[in-house]
Amino acid sequence: MPEELDQDLLSMQEARTLAEQAQVAQEAFVHFNQYQIDLICASMAEAAYEQAERLARMAVEETHMGVVEHKTIKNQFASKNVWMSIKDVRTEGVIRRDEVNKIIEIAWPFGVIAAMIPTTNPTSTVLFKSLISVKARNAIIVLPHPSAPKCTAEAVRVVAEAAEAAGAPKGLITCMTHISMEGTAELLKRKEVKLIIATGGESMVTYAHSVGKPALGVGPGNVPLYVDRSADVEKAARDIVNDVNFDYGVICAHEGAVIADKPIADQLMKALEKNGAYFLSAEQADKLGRTMFRPNGLMQPNFVGRSPQVLAEQAGFTVPDEARILVAQMTDVGPKVPLSREKLAPIVGFYVEDGWHSGCARCIEVLEFGGKGHTMGLYCTDEDIIMQFGLQKPAFRIIVNSSTTAGAIGYSTGLAPSLTLATGGMGGGISSDNITVHHLFNVKRVAYELRPFNPPVVYDRKTAAPAAAVAAPASGVNASSSELEQLVRKVIREELARKS
Repeated sequence: MPEELDQDLLSMQEARTLAEQAQVAQEAFVHFNQYQIDLICASMAEAAYEQAERLARMAVEETHMGVVEHKTIKNQFASKNVWMSIKDVRTEGVIRRDEVNKIIEIAWPFGVIAAMIPTTNPTSTVLFKSLISVKARNAIIVLPHPSAPKCTAEAVRVVAEAAEAAGAPKGLITCMTHISMEGTAELLKRKEVKLIIATGGESMVTYAHSVGKPALGVGPGNVPLYVDRSADVEKAARDIVNDVNFDYGVICAHEGAVIADKPIADQLMKALEKNGAYFLSAEQADKLGRTMFRPNGLMQPNFVGRSPQVLAEQAGFTVPDEARILVAQMTDVGPKVPLSREKLAPIVGFYVEDGWHSGCARCIEVLEFGGKGHTMGLYCTDEDIIMQFGLQKPAFRIIVNSSTTAGAIGYSTGLAPSLTLATGGMGGGISSDNITVHHLFNVKRVAYELRPFNPPVVYDRKTAAPAAAVAAPASGVNASSSELEQLVRKVIREELARKS
């Protein structure tokens, strides 16, 4: 107990110290010009890109989740791709002039940002959040997941050292090293912290929103994918297997359920098998579902981000070495069907529906059960159907003819490159966007008069005496002030006489 108490106290004290240091650093950094800011960010991105593989290896070794080669790609995406998408965004001084409406817009940072990091993406999320925070002239304090403190701290060290070498104030990018619930609570509630970015489990995001200050969070991403009879089935199968297998499914935007249009269902199943999908028997699917989920619906940690072979072994059966993903054929969605939940592993449910109307309904059912507001996908060449899916589905990212992970994070689509995918009001958040630099600064507006404001003189009805006038009578009034006064007095006297 004393050791636990000491750890809690150390964590709370570290939170206070880092918050105070971050505020001092940010108050100095706010005066940097755009060239200085961009030089610092470019140095951060370059250092992170160079260390992408080493950080990926550290993450896999520490968490036992995912694939080194795939985490390397994510680290490269979180540094190079993210930086290229924001490098030309102006975040200092005047960012826009509206000559027609005579408004000048000026960027202004939040201040100190607390960034909660998931164990599933412990290094790439650090690189991404650090870049967009500093680009917007904020300081950032990283909160690692208790299962990934070393690799997260190392990712912070890489970008912090690069930033300071390029001229950033010391303390602008820091990381909690004494991790506890008490320390986390202390940091998030500190007055210096002006914004929270929470990426991780549902409980983490819920807590971030409960602190009582602005928070950008994401909910679960139980992503349904509809494959229409008009689709390129072979491409769909390749993309599904590659995406669900990518980093062993730890990105929440990967396909959680495939809904096949009945006429092409058999073709899709064969194409999936050809690409490395292993279809589970009903008994195997039941074992896996019962083993990998707790009674409250949360995944057992030792099933997150594991290979198909490890997943099967832990559930009490075996699958071939060449199996890249596991597929469970299902007919229902809900608490009694564990594998219809979000699965942060290379597992996908497989449904068959006849026609896009039924497919649409099944997609909505999956999203409503556990992925509302996040992402869905479809393979289809009928533009009318695509538009109906866009209009009707309760998801803010509708990915068409592309892997949902690569599409949702902005790798294979034109969406903003991001590793924090907000779920909007449907998912309990304030934004529905891919979070990026634009969400991390506010905008001041200097507004010039376009039209004069001349309200009429107001009188006190009780005394019939003129009240304090705020302006002269509006132009166009023909009666003189004395005539208006006499008229108003007469009306008031008559009204008072009626009431008496």
